Amino acid sequence: MANQRITRVFGAVNIGSFRISAIVAGINEVGDMVVLGSGHRASQGIKRGFVTDMAAATYAVRDAIDRAEKMADTAVQKVWIGCSGAGLASRIDQFDAEIGGRRIEQEDIDQLLISAKDVIQPDGRMVLHAQPAQYRLDGAHGVIDPKGVDIHIMLADGAPIRNLTEAVQSAHLEVEAVVGSPIAAGQACLSPEERDLGVALVEFGGEVTNVAIYEQGMLKDMMSIPMGSADITDAIASAFGIRRFQAERLKCVNGSAIASPHDHREMIPVNAPGEEGTGPIARHADDKNRIPRAELIGVITGQLGMLMEEVNKALKTMRFTGQRGKQVVFTGGGAELVGLADYAQAAIGKPVRIGRVAHLSGLAEAHVKPGFSTLAGLVLYAAADPQDIRSLGRSHQSTVRLGKLGMVGRVYQALREYF
Repeated sequence: MANQRITRVFGAVNIGSFRISAIVAGINEVGDMVVLGSGHRASQGIKRGFVTDMAAATYAVRDAIDRAEKMADTAVQKVWIGCSGAGLASRIDQFDAEIGGRRIEQEDIDQLLISAKDVIQPDGRMVLHAQPAQYRLDGAHGVIDPKGVDIHIMLADGAPIRNLTEAVQSAHLEVEAVVGSPIAAGQACLSPEERDLGVALVEFGGEVTNVAIYEQGMLKDMMSIPMGSADITDAIASAFGIRRFQAERLKCVNGSAIASPHDHREMIPVNAPGEEGTGPIARHADDKNRIPRAELIGVITGQLGMLMEEVNKALKTMRFTGQRGKQVVFTGGGAELVGLADYAQAAIGKPVRIGRVAHLSGLAEAHVKPGFSTLAGLVLYAAADPQDIRSLGRSHQSTVRLGKLGMVGRVYQALREYF
């Protein structure tokens, strides 16, 4: 595979509140995706998905893409951007049109989609995606009468998206498109069967948690919660009177969502090896600046409890219940916390698994973790050649490419074969 020629290259940047990551991937001559390089760095200038310092955000984006390009030995000029904040919202709009009981032709489907553009009402917000989700037919058993199409629309607040775009453009990159992170993360860590049967994807990020509902193969609804794993870090720092970087290390190295009987007997050092004797003594620490692990886990689970209450509210609001609500998948950097699946399963009352990036050739081991699912999903989404109905009828749109295997072509071919 390493000797096979790369026929097309994709670049992507995921702009998170905790880290900014970048990836360069290509499609080889047999149609397989190969990761050529990836990199990440601490986020700067981003707060809960919003740009708060343009210069710092631009520098961090440029640094992340430079790391990926250096590993790939390939430069990219255009990138797909992942966005988890900016007031993301999702909805399904329906468009009905009569074609008449006759054989469907390509121009019928084209006209249906072109006409469907009129139902898109952003209400002062920015449309990130407007994609045909599924086609509806009247009758069955050979009755060919397309009734209409369901359109999945992803909305965001305009100003934050423009700021994200400007930060990337200032890093000397062109923006192919801004992709809502629930779409990208779902592409990376949900199976087609899960998306079809019905699944809730909880993207547990640094400062934002997105809860998305997939059903019948598409994203049906989503809600954002302005809480994330950074809130756990802040709670630890506040509880023990220590610095954020110390709290983050304690959470990642010694933290857990599940308590054990001997936690109260285990004392864990606040300082990293080699830093003993530096800095203030933590609250509740012994003379060696160690704290009981039970207290650390108590702080973590206290914060997790508040998040799970919000997740439960979101699931109920989106009616993810009964037969429809069987499986929940947690992904994002916060999903790397030890014991999270067991804790969430008890708190939500549904089967929970941790969503990791499916096998992607060449992806660095460090980037197979849940925290990088959106990053990997961005290039998978780009390679899928997504259709945006707003581009139909235009002579050119730089962010959308209509390939032979695009949505219209696939649906047209399927309908012709069935009827």
